[in-house]
Amino acid sequence: MTLAAWVLLLGLFALLFSGLLERQHNPNHELLVVEGEQGGAEVVLQRNSRGHYLAPGRINGVPVLFLLDTGATNVALSERLAERIGLPRGASSLSVTANGTVRSWLTRLNRVELGPLSMSGVEASVLPGMAGDEVLLGMSFLKHLELQQQGDKLILRPPG
Repeated sequence: MTLAAWVLLLGLFALLFSGLLERQHNPNHELLVVEGEQGGAEVVLQRNSRGHYLAPGRINGVPVLFLLDTGATNVALSERLAERIGLPRGASSLSVTANGTVRSWLTRLNRVELGPLSMSGVEASVLPGMAGDEVLLGMSFLKHLELQQQGDKLILRPPG
């Protein structure tokens, strides 16, 4: 009985600790959408413990986790995720990444959604060597928005 109590207690601590780590990694698990001063919807993101902005979104209706990357020309995703979404490979290309120059494929996303902010026909790059399922939300999407940083928050809104 004592052993079972210890196992249960350790299990509860592990569950609590994993939830805390997840909130530190992605404090925007629940996307905060507010009404802007000009009446349009705005997305407010909290910076995570590593200084990044992560946010849940959708590509062609499939849920994804975006990592905002103003240094990325296009939206960039792994080959595995592109296959899961059903994206066709377009022209072969070279992409300059933090790990050097890599071969990639261009594609076009029918729909990219970040809460109420959505766009059609967004250019993207499929990177075969990209690890994980996080999608780099690059400038092919972000250039159509106004971005305003206030402390550890980033506000995204349609241009007004």
